[in-house]
Amino acid sequence: MIEVAGLTVRFGGVTSLDDMSLTFESGTCGLIGPNGAGKTTFFNVLSGFVRPAAGTVRAFGDDLLGMVHFRRARWGLRRTFQTEQAIEQLSVFDNVALIHEHAKLSTTSRRKDVLDAIAFVGLTASPSAKVATLAAGQRRLVELARAVVGRPKLVLLDEPAAGLPDDETEHMASVIRQIPEQSAALTILVDHDMSLVSACCQTTAVLDFGRLIAVGPTAEVLRDERVMRAYLGTAEV
Repeated sequence: MIEVAGLTVRFGGVTSLDDMSLTFESGTCGLIGPNGAGKTTFFNVLSGFVRPAAGTVRAFGDDLLGMVHFRRARWGLRRTFQTEQAIEQLSVFDNVALIHEHAKLSTTSRRKDVLDAIAFVGLTASPSAKVATLAAGQRRLVELARAVVGRPKLVLLDEPAAGLPDDETEHMASVIRQIPEQSAALTILVDHDMSLVSACCQTTAVLDFGRLIAVGPTAEVLRDERVMRAYLGTAEV
């Protein structure tokens, strides 16, 4: 469970998150909204890259904002980014192993944990293949393997399937749906693809200009007139 209360972020005169309060219980949860709504800012707060002006975040009973950023990885926070973070010159195995090492997980289980993560995401490339040699869809799966290695507690996915064709997006969705069962991690998905959000997320929250305008079961939220006006551009059902 993650509990957010009164979270506020300001950059100069711009309020990127405005008194955001919500609770995500478990499973895979969606966070949607127009460009600039504050979604990535929220992830950056959780990751320790941005310090909020006010508010609290408790994850599984722990004060997440009270941890320095590097300890959050050791605690069990993982994330993907809109831009790829894998190192092209390194192999698939070494890229995933870097995250395992950074999280200070047991070296005795490292090889198994890394290979398990690669297998879990359905990456067909050899673990010894250089990331630079992989196609776009396979590279995205490397990013996902880096996010799930070592049984994380909280997985943040920032547009993991952006630009992928339908069949690769469907595969990505099937993997994302299994993350909570595979690792017991709470997973938060940010994406503009409503079919992906609908396929993966039991609960979805919506941000608009930094304010939370809706949260609840995904199907109900996507039918909310405020959401359609703000995000989908229409109030018609």
